Amino acid sequence: MKLIKFFTILLTCACSLGASAQTDKTLNVHNAAHSKLLAKAKSSQLDKTVIQKFLKNDLEKREEIATHGSILSPKTEELINDLLSEANSHIGKRYRSGAKGPKAFDCSGFSSYVFRQFGYNLGASSRDQFTQGEKIEKQNLRKGDLVFFTGRNSKSNRVGHVGIVVSADNENGTFKFIHASTSQGIKIDSSDGYYSRRYLGARRVITE
Repeated sequence: MKLIKFFTILLTCACSLGASAQTDKTLNVHNAAHSKLLAKAKSSQLDKTVIQKFLKNDLEKREEIATHGSILSPKTEELINDLLSEANSHIGKRYRSGAKGPKAFDCSGFSSYVFRQFGYNLGASSRDQFTQGEKIEKQNLRKGDLVFFTGRNSKSNRVGHVGIVVSADNENGTFKFIHASTSQGIKIDSSDGYYSRRYLGARRVITE
């Protein structure tokens, strides 16, 4: 009787050990599957993060292009800002035909004077300046570009006036520019209205 009881206990222990081993095996399989799913989820999340970062950078680039007409390096940004600061320092100075500054200017005299302070030599007339630098479409303007217009009394498409872009809204196709106005001297005007009818084109001298 005691022998039968001993074998019963031994069999029970063996079954328990087998069940335990089976349980451990099941848990191992489960853990492996869980780890695989977790790794896949992390990879998917990483891909999602990378895609979101790419889209964010792409959007920022598009906004930069819409604002400036191209992506400006920090060095070029600083150069153009300094150039516009120089231009703005002359606001209010009078217009005089043929004057090249610094006390008075005509339109081409003003643009050539400002650019010369930064090592750029422009032609003496607006027509000469219209041949310099790179041709730029109106929807790609950025600050620092030269913009050209017909003369005040001109009914032809001949270049007669030049200004320097201070800001551009390329989505709306408008811009503001600083120039030597015949009636009010150095001032900032908008491309809307009067000047929109006279607009001829633009050139980029600072091409870095």
